Amino acid sequence: MRMTENFNPLVSVVIPTYNHAAFLHKALQSVVEQTYKNLEILVVNNFSTDDTEAIVSSFSDKNISLFNFRNNGIIAAARNHGIQHATGEFIAFLDSDDVWYPTKIEECIHALKSGADIACHGEFWVMPNGHRREVMYGPEKNATYKKLLHRGNCISTSTVVVRKSILQEINGFSEREDFVTTEDYDCWMRIAQATDKFVFVRKVLGEYLLHEGNASNSIMRNHYAELAVVASHFEHQARTPLRTLRWRQRNARAQYAAARGLHKNGSFKASIGMYSKSVLTSPFVLRTYAGILLLTIAKIQAKLKRTPQ
Repeated sequence: MRMTENFNPLVSVVIPTYNHAAFLHKALQSVVEQTYKNLEILVVNNFSTDDTEAIVSSFSDKNISLFNFRNNGIIAAARNHGIQHATGEFIAFLDSDDVWYPTKIEECIHALKSGADIACHGEFWVMPNGHRREVMYGPEKNATYKKLLHRGNCISTSTVVVRKSILQEINGFSEREDFVTTEDYDCWMRIAQATDKFVFVRKVLGEYLLHEGNASNSIMRNHYAELAVVASHFEHQARTPLRTLRWRQRNARAQYAAARGLHKNGSFKASIGMYSKSVLTSPFVLRTYAGILLLTIAKIQAKLKRTPQ
């Protein structure tokens, strides 16, 4: 693909990081190797105690800048700091443990030259065991404000290239502590209120790394953050019976998603509890019943394996 000569905007790449030296070099290398060259790279370092600064210094690229900034555990604050110092017409976000494929920026800019304000592409989710799952975001019809609010997020931060003026218009990412892990979801909804010019590139152009850890705690933290984001948007709407029903259905969908995550993590007891909450919150989310059936089958299979033959 060749870019037109009259559309070659500067793209600012914002990379927040904290003690990710083991991953940062690969992330930075994936940006340096982009086929699109009109870039500036802003690494926002939360005063890491590892070799983060040495990793950044190891690159001779004059377009890489390091900002030491204490975000107090709020990654949205680090991204906003990067936005404030960015000089590009467009901004791309890359988490320091993710990577892009070489044509990521070029293909997104090609999609944006039609006048869109935000572009998003697919990515591989790379599991701790090395397995890869292809995830394609969007499509455009799911990126309206109502669809994002009622149906859930369909965008991933490291896959986005967005016009800086739009981010400035909405005052960037929310730094609310109860939004941590879902501040991006809130951001996309507020962008969707400001513009309907979303475009989705139907290609895998990067990788999102999933880590080992206390998965159950992570699932529940993300769940409560999602509920906080949803509540913050519904509370600005007039309370009508229909909107109340939609709010309950949206919460039930979030509870279903948490239950599925807990099930996959092997937390059967916590999973059934969350499925029960989903049914009580709204009995009209049909996928919840399918989830309960799958969980029941899994429990029976597990019991049979433990039973002496």
